[in-house]
Amino acid sequence: MPVPPILGSSVEKIWFALGREFARRGHQITHISRQHSSLEREELVEGVRYIRIPGFDPPRSLARLKWRDLLYSRRVLKILPESDILVTNTFWLPVLTPPTKKGRIYVHVARYPRGQMRFYGKAARLQAVSSVIRDAICNEAPKLASKVKVIPNFVCRSSPASAGSKREKCILYVGRMHPEKGVHLLIDAFANLVSSGCSDWKLRIVGSWKVSHGGGGEQYYRALRQKSVEIDRFVEWVGPVFDADQLSAHYQQSSLFVYPSVAGRGEASPLAPLEAMAEGCPPVVSSLACFRDYIQPGGNAWVFDEHSQAVGNLGAVLQQVVRDSAGLEQAGERAMLTAQHYSLPNIADRYLSDFQELMSNESS
Repeated sequence: MPVPPILGSSVEKIWFALGREFARRGHQITHISRQHSSLEREELVEGVRYIRIPGFDPPRSLARLKWRDLLYSRRVLKILPESDILVTNTFWLPVLTPPTKKGRIYVHVARYPRGQMRFYGKAARLQAVSSVIRDAICNEAPKLASKVKVIPNFVCRSSPASAGSKREKCILYVGRMHPEKGVHLLIDAFANLVSSGCSDWKLRIVGSWKVSHGGGGEQYYRALRQKSVEIDRFVEWVGPVFDADQLSAHYQQSSLFVYPSVAGRGEASPLAPLEAMAEGCPPVVSSLACFRDYIQPGGNAWVFDEHSQAVGNLGAVLQQVVRDSAGLEQAGERAMLTAQHYSLPNIADRYLSDFQELMSNESS
């Protein structure tokens, strides 16, 4: 995806902000990303050099995805400047890049590994965004375990003043509209909530169904709309929101955030629940291991079992939560405290410390 993240995507959002933070601290940063008609091919903004090259929309076929990734990575290789650290987030670049010539290879692992880790022996670091991804990397490539380190995603609050804003009786979902995200479970559970008498709450869904944005496609979207026909006046379909301030406003206006993912081998460390927590909107999440680093069930969030009778389990949690306004407010306060540990300056410190460690180790 392009950087700045005008088409969304958590990885692009994270490294766009990290690049500016590193530059602010005096480092030279070059960011290579996908070309877009609204962006210059090359420019210098706030101390960060951006180079953009032709890319592709993600196809449905995994084989075709890897082929396009190979083509994209070869284009990247042709223009890579020399550096101290080369952060990569493509499948092929850690394999194709000569070690040391273009910098110490730093593999940012933002998704569950699928067999590729054992090919990354040239890398200086395999950086996992959560403990569950660290464990998966070590299981897949035990010989590289000493190179693995966890540095989580960061989250930014839009405005300190947002804590006192008036919240609506609104359940919010932000993310791709894809079957693995469990949006269909949320709609069914919300329909049960409405039929039980909670007709003063609404459901707001923010995200794209388009395959080019990682969504489940038009057929899945139509199925979701069909599910919600009888409760349509209680459901708001916002569509994709890529502007950070607009997205923060949705978190600030909502009382509860729900992220019902069922992607057991797809989620690494979803950013949306942490974004909601930073704005004081406590989340309900599934029991996937990727949430365990920061979710405290009954404290700053709630958890439902997605393995069997998921709709009923999620519905039971929603019934409990929406009827406890004091508990919602307390959970929101705890959520904001948790999110403070994941601030941009804190996470940037951890990256820069790790970069320095890798450079010192090689020098010695």
